[in-house]
Amino acid sequence: MASVITASEPSWIAPFTGLSPRCFGKLLTVLRRDGVDLIHRGQPWSLPLEDRVLLVTTYWRTNLTLRQLAPLFGVSKSTVGRVINHLGPLLALLPRKRFARDAVLIVDGTLVPARDHTIAERSKNYRYSTNHQVVIDADTRLVVVVGRPLTGNRNDCKAWEDSGAKAAVGKTLTIADGGYPGTGLVIPHRRQRGQTELPDWKEDHNRSHKQVRARVEHVFARMKTWKILRDCRLKGDGVHHAMLGIARMYNLALAR
Repeated sequence: MASVITASEPSWIAPFTGLSPRCFGKLLTVLRRDGVDLIHRGQPWSLPLEDRVLLVTTYWRTNLTLRQLAPLFGVSKSTVGRVINHLGPLLALLPRKRFARDAVLIVDGTLVPARDHTIAERSKNYRYSTNHQVVIDADTRLVVVVGRPLTGNRNDCKAWEDSGAKAAVGKTLTIADGGYPGTGLVIPHRRQRGQTELPDWKEDHNRSHKQVRARVEHVFARMKTWKILRDCRLKGDGVHHAMLGIARMYNLALAR
């Protein structure tokens, strides 16, 4: 069966990956350097590495079903599933281990609707979702850490620690919204009991804090152009691999 979409035609890359052909080429170079395309025992892949990467990112970007993707790449539905399961984890963003002394980070949680009810719970959006703690660099707006997903009914204050994001960030100065009290993060000033309004200097701090913290919301908006984060059908760790892979795609697109 002849494929319809192929990475050998550069015009397909940007719409289905969110990356320019140049960034897509850089990603392939890194994957090959890591040995992803080495020949192993067993039946060889029916698609070259370029098309397998395009397939996975197309799945994340469009959220088409495996049955819909198969004829687009000229392979069977089962092959599509194997490619996604094999390559998805290898596209994951690696968390940054060191931060500059003057670095400022921003953290917030985002909900990803998931159909696997073993990893999701009903959340404030009334859907079964997973909670993902995402940390970005306030200056570059690059994603630096993505915590492990927790059930959507877990509040951000608790999820910050349980997801591993807190341990990954360490003592680096981190900004958050008012949903993280008692965590040691920089959050907005709150009125004390019996206090009708905040002093002007605190209001100014809160206004500045809100403007900076909004950057993480912009990152979420960009990441969710990959439609799998609006309705994830993957099971088990699939939603985590998708979140990490999309974070890597977002970083590559931003750094082009």
